[in-house]
Amino acid sequence: MFGRRSAVEDMAGQAARSGARFLRTADALGDAGLRGPSGLATWTRGHVLAHVARSADAYVWMLRLARTGAEPGPRADAAAMARAVEEGAALPAAELLAGTRRSLDRFAEEVRTMPGPAWDTMVTALAGWRHPAWYVLCRCVRELETHHVDLAAGYRTADWPEAYVAWALEETLAALAARGFPLSRVTAADHDRTWEVSPDGPAVTAPGHVLLGWLSGRTPAARITGDGPSGTLPVPPPWPQPPVPGWGPESG
Repeated sequence: MFGRRSAVEDMAGQAARSGARFLRTADALGDAGLRGPSGLATWTRGHVLAHVARSADAYVWMLRLARTGAEPGPRADAAAMARAVEEGAALPAAELLAGTRRSLDRFAEEVRTMPGPAWDTMVTALAGWRHPAWYVLCRCVRELETHHVDLAAGYRTADWPEAYVAWALEETLAALAARGFPLSRVTAADHDRTWEVSPDGPAVTAPGHVLLGWLSGRTPAARITGDGPSGTLPVPPPWPQPPVPGWGPESG
């Protein structure tokens, strides 16, 4: 699907809109707001912004690699990324916001100038997942939408665009099914969709954004309706999982 220009343009548009919404919320927080707690344990909202900025930089690195065939400088490892987030979170609000905007703008420019054939070039995520360059667009949208909720500044899973919920929930459930996650059936009542995930486990029903929020650790299980006794829902694994179809880890 993503080999076609229209599909790539659609996902690029989703990324641009997600980024604009994220920045509008961040701009309204001010210095005190950015020092306040986020929805993630031990992180302030400033940490969330700094993380989004460094993730955008990582996506730019991968797209440049796909476009040129050469690594565009050293790649930050997990420890360096963690240090950069801590340093970014300590910056004055105006500087942190400006830096986050620049990182997202660089990503948008890299997307805009990417040659069509380069989207199918394989790249490797820092976690070791190997995927085509077009999947970076999906990762960016997911990053922005999830961490927008993590800002704990009024943006909820119910505010997620339907298009995002539709493909992200489909992808997450495919990954869980491939790993034998114990849910027998998942029904997104508002999307009129049902997925068979595993031969074992309860069947669950909820609006699509609630299901995706639960599977991504952003919505409590109490909001999920299951067919088993209270408290029997399985605990979702760390999110996100490697994508399906699995392009596999880098060889060698």
